[in-house]
Amino acid sequence: MRNQSQRRKRIVQTAAALALRGGVEAMQMRAVAERAGVALGTLYRYFPSKMDLVVAVVTEELDLLERSIERRPPAAPTAAGRAVDVLLRATRGLMREPELGDALVRSLIMTEATTDLAPRITDLLWRVARQETDAERVPDRESPDYLVVGSLCGVWIFEVLEVLKGHRDVEQVQHRLQVTADRLLAGMD
Repeated sequence: MRNQSQRRKRIVQTAAALALRGGVEAMQMRAVAERAGVALGTLYRYFPSKMDLVVAVVTEELDLLERSIERRPPAAPTAAGRAVDVLLRATRGLMREPELGDALVRSLIMTEATTDLAPRITDLLWRVARQETDAERVPDRESPDYLVVGSLCGVWIFEVLEVLKGHRDVEQVQHRLQVTADRLLAGMD
């Protein structure tokens, strides 16, 4: 089991390195398998499609964001401020690696692969906005607060798309997210 976990991690890290150098297009399955030192069939056993592999890379990035939030929680006094802090950290991380940012957006809105990325991002924002410290606590995903936080995530995804297309910069996104979050999350404080 440990060897399988290490092999999977090596594949994901290899795919991320290829994406950083040449974009998602550089994440050719054969190239990933060769550089990770696994047979192509082994790679397909772990990741049946390229999009499954992209989702795994993006999931790894989300894990890093969550650990960053745990180490340095947002200090803003309002739910809106804390939520925007998290979204800006994610946005800046994506802009450092625009090809992975593009992959994230595609994985959230276009993939047929099963992914829990959108609920994970919404859960993280919900916990941060409410200053919930128990990461294991699953929020009521039908509660009004959760649904509003999910709507904020939808706005963020659109704004990230605009940045990736070159229509906005991060400062413009920050302003738009702050205005939206202030209005949507006003009742959560």
